[in-house]
Amino acid sequence: MKSAKEYQSWFSLGIIWAGAVISIPSLLVGNALVAGMGLSRALLVTLAGYAIIVLLMILQGIQSTDLGRPTVQVAGQVFGKKGSRTILSIILAIACLGWFGIQANVCGAALANLLAEIGVHLPVPLASLICGLVMVVSAMYGIKVLRVISYIAVPLLIGISVFGLIEAFTGDSLQIIKNYKPAAVMSFTDGLAVTLGSFALGAVIAGDYSQFSKKRSDVLKAALFGIIPAGLLMIGAGAVLTIAYRASDITATFLSITTPLIGGVILILATWKTNLVNVISGGFALINVFNVSKEKEKWAVGIAGTIGTVLAVVGILNYFTPIMSILSAMIPPVAGVMIASYWVLGKGDKNRWQEVEGVNALGVVSWLLGAVIACAPVVLSFFPSLPQVPNQPLAGIVISFVVYYVGYRLSAQKTSYWRKRK
Repeated sequence: MKSAKEYQSWFSLGIIWAGAVISIPSLLVGNALVAGMGLSRALLVTLAGYAIIVLLMILQGIQSTDLGRPTVQVAGQVFGKKGSRTILSIILAIACLGWFGIQANVCGAALANLLAEIGVHLPVPLASLICGLVMVVSAMYGIKVLRVISYIAVPLLIGISVFGLIEAFTGDSLQIIKNYKPAAVMSFTDGLAVTLGSFALGAVIAGDYSQFSKKRSDVLKAALFGIIPAGLLMIGAGAVLTIAYRASDITATFLSITTPLIGGVILILATWKTNLVNVISGGFALINVFNVSKEKEKWAVGIAGTIGTVLAVVGILNYFTPIMSILSAMIPPVAGVMIASYWVLGKGDKNRWQEVEGVNALGVVSWLLGAVIACAPVVLSFFPSLPQVPNQPLAGIVISFVVYYVGYRLSAQKTSYWRKRK
């Protein structure tokens, strides 16, 4: 049982979740969406995507609230104790390292453009390498550096975004926003995949934070009031600012707001802040996957950051949309299996929950089938000569849910049959 001191209010949980959404990745999503669809459609996709994210967060978060355990332990029923730790850690490592590379790439582009203003020309890959290494070294000093940079970066990021929006809606840019026509075409489902991929991991591991909530309604209120307003604000800001400042990417947009120096510095600090979380979480994930001792924690963080830096140098930002689609395919099926087990088979009763030792093959296979099938359209898109399949970002979670439910029912019937025979 949790003591009264350990409980957190729904408001404090909502602030934590809102803080995770108020970041450069959300602005990147807005930039990607508005490049392929109009502003109103981009906002509609955002609302639909975050509604699904919030639903998953509520269902996932309540499980941890009921049991007072983090996600990796709650998932110990469907994947087994060892399977849960391995699967969730692998997914966390992939997501964190991918995001680290993307944001180090953004930071490198900002640094290169900033230096160009004073006549120093630095290639973006080299600038990304420098930014990535600085982030890695600072991350190895842990949470103290993260806390200091967060106190500086978050208010500045909110400030420049709000300032940019005010300028956009009060000046000549308003007409540009009204007349905007996207250069490319993005389908609604592709846009939904990008939106889901941007925060799918946060939805699945919502229980890591909600385990300290007192009651189920706290999770509901925190998700509704913490995620949807912040998500719409930041993705909407990314879209509107991209149109208003006629910029091709988020780096060019920030350099156009106020002055290149101010915009560039804020962008660098914001990516630095988020990437400290990415590399630390990615390092911990590697420790779990490879069963590394606690004494080698700093080395794990260093290795994770180095991998992310290599991704930045090779230009991972150019593949932002397919990466988000892959994350939206891989991660939600975890929730599909857990929801089928806890909410449908277990009827939401915490007394029916029981951790399984080792690996639960049914849960692992159910997740894997959903993830692989959902990833197929994204993989095929890299090979235009092959038959193409429309992107269905919710296919994975539905398939994993159904496979686990049917598999569990069949195994229960088989067990019952053999018991009768005996």
